[in-house]
Parts: sequence; structure tokens; C-alpha cells
Amino acid sequence: MAKISGNEISPGTLINHDGGLWIAVKSQKVKPGKGGAYNQVELKNVINGTKLNQRFRSDETVDEVVLEKRDFQFLFANGDMLTFMDMDTYDQIELAVEFVGEDQVRFLQDGMKTLVQLYEGKPIGIKLPQQ
Repeated sequence: MAKISGNEISPGTLINHDGGLWIAVKSQKVKPGKGGAYNQVELKNVINGTKLNQRFRSDETVDEVVLEKRDFQFLFANGDMLTFMDMDTYDQIELAVEFVGEDQVRFLQDGMKTLVQLYEGKPIGIKLPQQ
């Protein structure tokens, strides 16, 4: 994990903060008349969806997280579980329909190539192809 300063956090930045995985939703640079400048950041927990407003001073450092992105192929649906296969290792994973999203599930087709975002080997996001 790379260290970045508090004023480098911008929307879309993924950080490890207080033992959790957070994505920056909004950020606003504030320079009060008295005291040092800070970055007011709205964070959203990637795992459970809770939100947090946090101030980061420019001299603070946080761990920026880089997600591993791998190509997976959609194999089949079994009830409310979807099975995907890693195209490099041929390992299979099952993801719940709620994880993928009802609106995306209806576009899945057998054999479709998808991009799965992994953090420490656990899937945290999935992206379908544009077409």
C-alpha cells in the first residue's frame, strides 16, 4: 500500500482507514482563517456501506489501497448465486445476486467476460462490459 498525504484524497480514492476499506465520495479543501488547512472528506465503507465524514490535515498520511482487477467469465446462475471462473487460474467463485445487483444480473449471459475487483483475495466489486 502506498502512503498519500491527507490533501491528496479525492473522490474515487480508496483508502485503508481505522481498519476498514473506505472510498472517498466527496472531498472539499478548507482553509480556515485561523489554523491549518485540511481536507474534509466524505467516506463510504466498501464492505458494509456506512458513511463517515473525516478531516485530514495535509501533514497526515493514509494508506491508499490498490485493488487487484482480474478477468472472470460468467458460467451460470444457480438460484440466487452466480458462478464465475477466473480466466487465468480457472478457479470458480460464487457471488450472490444482491452483490452483483439486480439491474446488472439481467444483462449477464453465459460465457460473458467480466472484471472482478478483489481486495486481499475477496471480491468487492464487479464490472460488466460496456456492450
